[in-house]
Amino acid sequence: MSLDTVEHAAETPDAPQPWSELGLKQDEYERIRAILGRRPTGAELAMYSVMWSEHCSYKSSKVHLRQFGEKAPANDALLVGIGENAGVVDAGQGYAVTFKVESHNHPSYIEPYQGAATGIGGIVRDILAMGARPVAVMDPLRFGAADHPDTKRVLPGVVSGIGGYGNCLGLPNIGGEVVFDSCYQGNPLVNALCVGVMKHEDIHLAKASGAGNKVILYGARTGGDGIGGVSVLASETFDAATPAGASANRPAVQVGDPFQEKLLIECTLEVFREDLVTGIQDLGGAGLSCATSELASAGSGGMRVELDTVPLRDATLSPEEILMSESQERMCAIVEPDKVARFLEICEKWDVIATVIGEVTDGERLEIFWHGERIVDVPPRTVAHEGPVYERPYARPEWQDALQADDANKLARPSTSQELREQVLKLVASPNQASKSWITSQYDRFVQGNTVLAQPEDSGMVRIDEETNLGVAVATDGNGRYAKLDPYAGAQLALAESYRNVAATGARPLAISNCLNFGSPEDPAVMWQFAEATRGLADGCLALGTPVTGGNVSLYNQTGDTAIHPTPVVAVLGVIDDVNRRTPMAFAEEGQLLYLLGDTKEELGGSAWSQVVHDHLGGLPPAVDLDREKLLGEILISGSRDGMIDAAHDLSDGGLIQAVVESCLRGGNGARIVVPDGLDPFVFLFSESAGRAVVAVPRSEELRFTDMCGARGLPATRIGVVDGESIDVQGQFSLPLAEVRGAHEATIPALFG
Repeated sequence: MSLDTVEHAAETPDAPQPWSELGLKQDEYERIRAILGRRPTGAELAMYSVMWSEHCSYKSSKVHLRQFGEKAPANDALLVGIGENAGVVDAGQGYAVTFKVESHNHPSYIEPYQGAATGIGGIVRDILAMGARPVAVMDPLRFGAADHPDTKRVLPGVVSGIGGYGNCLGLPNIGGEVVFDSCYQGNPLVNALCVGVMKHEDIHLAKASGAGNKVILYGARTGGDGIGGVSVLASETFDAATPAGASANRPAVQVGDPFQEKLLIECTLEVFREDLVTGIQDLGGAGLSCATSELASAGSGGMRVELDTVPLRDATLSPEEILMSESQERMCAIVEPDKVARFLEICEKWDVIATVIGEVTDGERLEIFWHGERIVDVPPRTVAHEGPVYERPYARPEWQDALQADDANKLARPSTSQELREQVLKLVASPNQASKSWITSQYDRFVQGNTVLAQPEDSGMVRIDEETNLGVAVATDGNGRYAKLDPYAGAQLALAESYRNVAATGARPLAISNCLNFGSPEDPAVMWQFAEATRGLADGCLALGTPVTGGNVSLYNQTGDTAIHPTPVVAVLGVIDDVNRRTPMAFAEEGQLLYLLGDTKEELGGSAWSQVVHDHLGGLPPAVDLDREKLLGEILISGSRDGMIDAAHDLSDGGLIQAVVESCLRGGNGARIVVPDGLDPFVFLFSESAGRAVVAVPRSEELRFTDMCGARGLPATRIGVVDGESIDVQGQFSLPLAEVRGAHEATIPALFG
């Protein structure tokens, strides 16, 4: 078949093209023809198809995501906001911290190990591209029912992929979540987060400026893996099969090599130290199509690329396949001509392949050539930033009222103390509330020696300056059950819990990243969920003063007509001046006084109790009070800084009893708990009211602590003391720690070990 050049495309306007197979709608294809004034070449069609996919263009979500900018709170700490590879915040002392969370959901269902591994690899390169050294990763995960046969296929592969890739990079995995729910059957959510650290002056942006500057592709060779990945795997439901353009004997999911990525990281950081690049972009989703078009559109001119100079693993790849390939461990840099030799020298030192594939021009077009023939001639912004924008119809689903009317507060409750005890044990042994140490022990949490808190603590925390002990804390949260009941409140509850988790460790929350996981945007009910969740998150961030720095939208998470629960995952990053003042969750010393902070109400909608005991989802989620969340955060941070709190644990899934169990087991001590007067013991133990935490206060600090809470108007109720080898809820039941530990720790190994 002859090469489809720009000239040939102009001469053959009626030649048939596989636009539909590449995921484009007819009107989108017609718009491409209008932009170019002719039909696109095969290479141009490939580029537009991947760059106009949901994953890259956010065409169904853009109109709602704008709120994150329009409602952004004033925040002096924000250095780089939405629009770059990752957001950057000021951590103090001249340090900047960059972080981002993204999804690799569909690839991880098809090929769990490589899907999850390359999810870690991709997010690490996003952080690297900002100029930062990656220092930690996290992994919020959602799987189908824990006892489903396919969960036994997917989970071990995903966990091995995350651990295998992250451990080989030498990056500690400091936190995340593992949630089981049948709604994720066939659509696991594998979200990955990375944190990086740099000095303010080391921030780099993705832009190609300066006519004559060279475009250098460096890292791994380009292969046939992941071709068309973002156009289909991340943009269609699983009724779709192999991505268009992907040969049956080539993997649709990218194949990762963490050792190559480690070399790429060190090589890139050395290049940064010598100030050899004017712009840089990682190659992730959409590969070279993304890197070239985004660099050119963000710069001041055009770009010319000689595609046949790209180093290949597979010599049979067509130009279209090279442009669409999502082979991992690749970066693209813009380098001034007099610095090219040194750039290549450093790449050779690190055994990283580097090739000059083009240059920045003084024009306004992205031109790509294949053996001297022009196969792409496009305005780069139309590829990278001016894709379709859809105002998808959305409507509150008809079933929402009935769902909310099915009140969980009316479910049958335990009628005796013995039944209450049995339900506590059933809760703490349930897959979602059980210990995840079988999973997290497969991750290296302490490599590099700067991890000061890691799972199962409320937030992960790393030291970023070994002299001053400056540190950052990060937590991720998201409750799809809450969001199904009320997407607006559900998104705010995810934000509030993540904010609370960071504050509970003593760090001051600064900013957020998010990963918005939803079903098909072509379903008005799903789009309503998305619109409400986005609105809730934007309003919540404004109230808490935590700007959105970036993130990811993952749509089409459904099998057939069955969508996942709306699952906005929110990552909050905070800063702590001295990690030695961090607050752990463990009740570590007998005699510590236990205080419940906040108000407990009869709020069981979407609760762990309603799921575990009754397999029920209905009613309203807990009410959100963001002013209370902010006040609680201030108390937790002040108490940590001033030595008034020895331990803290936020109250969320499973309520007070789950938090007490986790803190007792973590510290190896029991507790005597007293139910406050006027409060139903069942509600006291199982309610999931928001804006609450349980803290352990040294006896010597009790008066100072209660005075602080009283002065600031935060309810603080003394509920017990750390003591003995049992959890005694006085007047109700006693649970020996050994029995609780056995129930809590046996579930996950029994399912997957």
